[in-house]
Order: sequence, then structure tokens, then C-alpha cells
Amino acid sequence: MESLFPNLELLPISTKSPKPTSFLLPSHRFSSLKSRTITKKWSVSVPCVCSSSPTVKKTESKLHSSGQDFIKSVGKGVIGFAAAATALASVCYDAPAFAESLTVAFPVSRAPEVNTVQRTLVEAWGLIRETFVDPTFNHQDWDLKLQQTMVEMFPLNSADVAYTKISGMLSTLGDPFTRIISPKEYQSFRIGSDGNLQGVGIFINIEPRTGHLVVLSCVKGSPAARAGIHEGDELIEINGERLDGVTSEAAAQKLRGTAGTSVKVKVHSGMESSRDAGIREVNLPREYITLSPISSTIIPHKTPDGHLTKTGYVKLSAFSQSAAIDMANTILDMETQGVHSYILDLRNNPGGLVKAGLDVAQIWLDGDETLVNTIDRDGNMLPINMVDGHAITHDPLVVLVNEGSASASEILAGALHDNGRAILVGHKTFGKGKIQSVTELHDGSALFVTVAKYLSPALHDIDQVGIMPDVQCTTDMLNSPRDSLLKNESSTSSLEGDSCILVAEHELDIQESGGTAS
Repeated sequence: MESLFPNLELLPISTKSPKPTSFLLPSHRFSSLKSRTITKKWSVSVPCVCSSSPTVKKTESKLHSSGQDFIKSVGKGVIGFAAAATALASVCYDAPAFAESLTVAFPVSRAPEVNTVQRTLVEAWGLIRETFVDPTFNHQDWDLKLQQTMVEMFPLNSADVAYTKISGMLSTLGDPFTRIISPKEYQSFRIGSDGNLQGVGIFINIEPRTGHLVVLSCVKGSPAARAGIHEGDELIEINGERLDGVTSEAAAQKLRGTAGTSVKVKVHSGMESSRDAGIREVNLPREYITLSPISSTIIPHKTPDGHLTKTGYVKLSAFSQSAAIDMANTILDMETQGVHSYILDLRNNPGGLVKAGLDVAQIWLDGDETLVNTIDRDGNMLPINMVDGHAITHDPLVVLVNEGSASASEILAGALHDNGRAILVGHKTFGKGKIQSVTELHDGSALFVTVAKYLSPALHDIDQVGIMPDVQCTTDMLNSPRDSLLKNESSTSSLEGDSCILVAEHELDIQESGGTAS
């Protein structure tokens, strides 16, 4: 009788942790600033453990630190699998010390494309085993979970179906942010982080309470914005395909495409309470979209004593790789134009690269301030501090936040608020207090893993709680209506009726009159 599994493949996977790309803090310089160079230094109380595994193809940055390991290895062990239907695992040790690796033998699928996904399964399982923030893996036997998933995957003939088995395995962890995305989806993710794409100009995400795909914002002047799609609108169909159960990355991939083509989208207006009301279908042309994370303008402002000043308004829409440099250049330019106070708008900013959020914080802070506290899988709290920081400006600052401000936005808002640098105005933030690693796997897919949680510098818990602003967005507290002083109608007219802007200016007046510029 022919063996059920005639071939076994050996796959070494490192039990050392990958370099998390979401919060790594390298020492580097802003070399492209207009008039000065800013040296950026960081002090992190623990080092990142770097993987030497050949299966981890790509990471994006380094973490400079001292102290004990940020992500500690789980215990060494041997996984016993039933010989007829599973994989056999053993632990082996390589020089130098601590360079241990886990070698897994598994039955080779007769379908080459499924065999590729089998390797991805083992790779993803190993990374989760060593880095996931919950060492109990949601109170389940993670080694047994690999056995079960491998058995389910072996008879499959489709890579797409095989990938769903990996997603199913990850879903048992109880963390919707720990997930795998396909090679195409990962390329889309990288495009969004790099800031260039061909598409319709929509930022989308899954609303965790409903599971619906909703619009976070539209790029100004984009096809989506011109079609009247707004924040809060729900995406129902793309090219006639229902989006129930579709991830935000998969939906984004469907929306993107070659400039000059078009895509048909069915949306439900977030302003309508009825599911059936407010549904419309629009045909959106795809264009080249430049995702500059910064938009800005100078608002002429009259203080209560009648003095005319300039307030710099800066909106940060996402934390891409260029966010900190673009922010620094914007502030330096505004300083040369005589700006005396600032409004930093983080509303509807869903986050992005946490490292970028920490870099932006240093633009506004001095000294050795704590920017965020991380809590690893063993419960150790590890502060991330600046080293000899030098702010570009010490002018009064108000930060605008709302329920769409998440992740890196909350880290930045917490850092500026808890260090006494800014007043927060708006509404309670989203409440995503998790730090993730992003690792490109051998087949070009990517694994997102929650590796730590974070607290604000003042040790406020953010995850599923959010940050409550100092002042709500209501104009009732203002003694008199704002004078119409805006000179550039095209760039600032949309700010005139924004109650949060009015409240922010009021708070800036209080700071300046009290001599409390921080």
C-alpha cells in the first residue's frame, strides 16, 4: 500500500523573533529639511531580537536598545504529531548561543501551489508561536493547531482555499489585527505606506463593531471625493461583488487598478439610518493618486485683545514613511512665515507606521520624554524615550482627535498630551492600543502580528478605551462668534464652519494669554 504521505519536507524556522516594522526606532537624520538638520535619537529599554532565519525574507528597520529581550522566546519543546497524518517537529540548536531553530517535517502536497502555502503555514505558525502578545494563544494548544491545520490543508488543490486555512488558524487567536494578507494585498499595503498608487482615492477600514467596510476619508480632489463619497459611508459592492466578509486589504486591491480604467462601487450613506435608504451606485475612474499625508494652511486669527496673529493648521491623514519629514518641513516653513500657534488635526487618521508617529512626536518635544510605554507578552512594561530631543517650535499647540483617530494617532496624541505639550480637542479616540510587527514571508505574503500593547506616557490604557480629549468640540463655550478673517478662500473656507477649529483657537487664546506656551 502506498504511504498516505510519500514525501516529507523539512523546513527550518527560527524561534527568534522578527524585527517588528511598526514601531522600530532607528537613529537617523532628516537630511532633506530646508534650513536645518534634526538628529533623531531614541532610547528603548529593550532590544529587538533579529531573525537569522532564511524563511523571513524582508524586514524594514532596526531597533536600537539596551536591556533584556523585547520579545522573549517561548519555552523550547518537542511537538509530537501522529505519524500518519501530521508533521513531526523537533528542536535543534545552532551556534552561537541562543540561535536556536525549530525544524518541522510535513507531508508534501501533490499540488505545488498548495505545497507553497504549506510552507507559509509553518512559517506563520512559528512567528506567532514566538511573538504573539498572548503566550496562551487564546487559551489553546498552538502546537496542536498547526497539526490540525496541516491535516486540513493537505488534500486541497487550490492555493486560495489553502490560504483560508491559515486565516482560520489565525482567527482562533481572538485578535482581529493578527492576520495574513496575500502577496498582492501586501504590495497594495506597501504602496499605501510609500504614498503612491493608482486608484480612486479612498481610505477604508473594517468597523470592528459591525464588521462593515466603511470609508475613513477620501483624498482631496480624488475620483471618490468628486463623486460625493464621504467619511462614514459603507461600501456594499465593488463591480457587483458583495463585500460581506471581505477584508479591507482585499477591498482596496479591488478598487485599485491601472489609471484610465474604472470601477463601479455601491455605497450606503452613513447619514442614513435605514439600511435600504441612501444606497447609490457610482462609476469611479481610476487615476494616479499622490498620498501626501500632510495638508496645511495658515489661518489669520484675531486674539481677544484685538491682536492679529497667524495660526498654522496642519492635517495629518496617515502615518506613512514620509510623514515625519513632511511634517518637519511644513512646520519649518510656517515658522519662517511668522506663525505663533498650531493646530494639529489627527481626526480620522487611522494610524499606520507607529515609528512615524513617534518621529512626529519628536518634532514637538524636547529632552528625554517618554513617548509611549509598551507591555510585552510577559507583562513587562518597557518605556520608549527620546534621547536629547530638540523641538522645532515651542509655540502653543492644540491637537484635534475623534473616534476615527486610531493606533499611531493615539500614540502621538498621548505623547503630546501627557508630556504637557498640547491640549486635546474633539471626541474620544478609537482605542487601538496594540503594536504589530509586519513580516514579509517567503511567498511574498505578509503576516501582521500583535506583539505588544501600549500605554500612554501617563500609563493610561488606550486599547478598547481610547483617549478622552480635554475639551469637546462645541462652540457653546465661545463668548462671541468668530470674525471672518480668512484671506485664502480656496484653502481655508472649509475650516470656517468647523466647530473644532473654533474651539482650538479659543484654547490657543487661553494658552497665550496665560503665558503657558509649552
